[in-house]
Amino acid sequence: MPRLSVIVPCFKVQGFLRECLDSVLEQSFHDIEVIAVDDRSPDGSGAILDEYAARDPRVKVLHLPENVGLGRARNAGLPYATGDFLLFLDSDDSLTPGALRAVADRLAETGDPDVLVFDYARTYWWGGTRRNALAEVLSATDGVFTAAERPEILDLLMVVWNKAYRRDFVEENGFRFPPGYYEDTPWTFPVLLSAARIATLDRICVSYRQRRQGSILSTTSRKHFDVHEQYKRVFAFLDGRPELAGWRPCLHRKMGEHCLDILAKPDRLPPAARAEFFRRTAELYRAFRPEKTTEATATAETTDAVGTVGAAGADLGVLGGSYASYRLREQAGRAARAGGRQAQRVRQAAQGRARRALTGLRGLRSPDENLVLYSAASHQGLRGDPAAVYRAARELAPQLRGVWVVRDAEVAAELPAGVDHVLLDSPEYLRLTARAKFFVNDVNWPGTLVKRPGSVHVHTHRGTPLKYLGADLLGKPGARLGFDVPQMLRRADRWDHSLVANRHSELVWERAYPCHFASARTGSPRNDVLVTGGPTDFRARHGIPADHTVVLYAPTRRDYVRGGHVDRIDLARFAADLGEGHTLVVRLHPALATGPARGLGLAELHRRGIVVDATGEPHAEEVMLASDALVTDYSSLMFDYANLDRPIVVHADDWAAYTASRGAYLDITAEAPGHVSHSYRELAWLFGSGGWRDAESARLRADFRSRFCEFDDGRAAERVVRTLLLGEPMPEPPGRVPGPAGARDLLAST
Repeated sequence: MPRLSVIVPCFKVQGFLRECLDSVLEQSFHDIEVIAVDDRSPDGSGAILDEYAARDPRVKVLHLPENVGLGRARNAGLPYATGDFLLFLDSDDSLTPGALRAVADRLAETGDPDVLVFDYARTYWWGGTRRNALAEVLSATDGVFTAAERPEILDLLMVVWNKAYRRDFVEENGFRFPPGYYEDTPWTFPVLLSAARIATLDRICVSYRQRRQGSILSTTSRKHFDVHEQYKRVFAFLDGRPELAGWRPCLHRKMGEHCLDILAKPDRLPPAARAEFFRRTAELYRAFRPEKTTEATATAETTDAVGTVGAAGADLGVLGGSYASYRLREQAGRAARAGGRQAQRVRQAAQGRARRALTGLRGLRSPDENLVLYSAASHQGLRGDPAAVYRAARELAPQLRGVWVVRDAEVAAELPAGVDHVLLDSPEYLRLTARAKFFVNDVNWPGTLVKRPGSVHVHTHRGTPLKYLGADLLGKPGARLGFDVPQMLRRADRWDHSLVANRHSELVWERAYPCHFASARTGSPRNDVLVTGGPTDFRARHGIPADHTVVLYAPTRRDYVRGGHVDRIDLARFAADLGEGHTLVVRLHPALATGPARGLGLAELHRRGIVVDATGEPHAEEVMLASDALVTDYSSLMFDYANLDRPIVVHADDWAAYTASRGAYLDITAEAPGHVSHSYRELAWLFGSGGWRDAESARLRADFRSRFCEFDDGRAAERVVRTLLLGEPMPEPPGRVPGPAGARDLLAST
């Protein structure tokens, strides 16, 4: 008996079916069976299913004699399923790598609940990906619960394919799919309300394909009237379960919101059918209105008000009036939204006038010699090189007023106490940018900022360059997709000083940014703490034992895939292969921190204590200081990490594809800071054999440090403040490269 049964109904999906089946059969978890149901598909789907069944005994194929529709095709597959748990996968969707292993592990961890709810991401026909907007609902508990204990579980998309169901639970309750086109509704609500033990998995397990055409629910048709019949079935289920009567107000509201959401979408109903759909919805809404007489109902209404919020934010009061009234409200809403957009344009025009007025002060007032504006990581607060310069300036030049530009009030609230700040594009921001003498940033300032004569722009960059940047991207159309190189260069024209940590960076910046700045051989201010051995509480905050060897894995993003994320190694396997006494810390590229990448397994592995997710840590230096070794592919983090003089392994299994798509200024596989692995087997061998820290790795690291840590001596921030902000003479760059605090040897500079 397999652990998991995956039921896949098929109808006119020959173009997507192989991808769907491969995503199931190529999972790392093999204790499965696939029940593929050919719903009398007129295309080649049936033949594809037979082909897969012939070569994989885990695939069972059922050919139906007639087309019965999605729900009843699922029903047809149920008697053939023998697994402990059931999953339903639509044949134009697919599982993400590692999904079934994560599902099986979570089922075991929670003691085989009745239902396990997992996450999904919409994948669009044009290549975009968007995670479920309510993903936080899935991360709010470690145990099992009921819908009454956590009613927000009903706020999730009411679909069947984002859950695993205990087969005995399904059989005991006789759950089956009705005919129709909203068949998931009368399945999912009864299942969740009946379940005594629900668990969640905060991991994207399904890629929910958003087809350009061909999807039934996105087709303009009268078939959408079927939603009314399906809700009648939901309320019939409640009528047969008196113990669930308290849920009636909640489901009554859900029904109204769902129907109004369908009506609000312009591509769902034929124009001639919209009034009829509204009337039928209003009739149904009145017919199933709950009586407000019982204590149970009152309790449920309270639960509904607190625990459920309609995704559409619908005003259900419109269902008490006429369709004409609904149309008037709809038109008023559109007008209000249009008015909001017009008001935004007016505000932007006013800001432009204010900006021009303030910049007109150029001929009247000289810049404030003691005012410094800072920004880092696109206005995300105290980070990187600008933060290091800011701290040094507060100590060495207290007469300088440092003000941070932050993007919104949320970022401002996270700033340390006593840090002067201003919100981007606010009136105060406009006033300060018109008066400031110094601007320190690691990302270009907005194009609306006008550089005044006498002001000084210090650009710190964000590390030593390995991949192509700036004007060099003009020859890499894939890498510069959506990136305006000429606009970026116009912004770079404002730079006065470009900080460099080595001669390699100096040459690259002058080539990639053909502008009029001067290179300042200061070193990287944020690396000062790596050289001097600054403190870090990272291990303590994440509960990492003091005697553990911490391996930091820091992959970069890829330009050859939309979204930039590619899983190059199995994190759970790597953590296991490192063995006892080791902790694997993972830090994804900052550009991937808020996308779906962490939901593809990293967040779940972090919750289970298998790895530590450091992607959201604002200060990369603290993470590096807490680690004993770095594994990376092509992240510029390796150039900073080399200052620590600790082992580095470069995992370069797709170097050819990476350089073809993005371009690189040097062959990191030939000039690596340590050993290079070209496959996971080689990577695991390096750590298993101890080769990651042998004499050869130390020799490679020494050569790398002498070249790329040339100007990092622990005093870079001081050098920036004294020479660029205070105007003191520029000292000679350091003649020797120091090791980190406590090191016994110094490496000669090249």
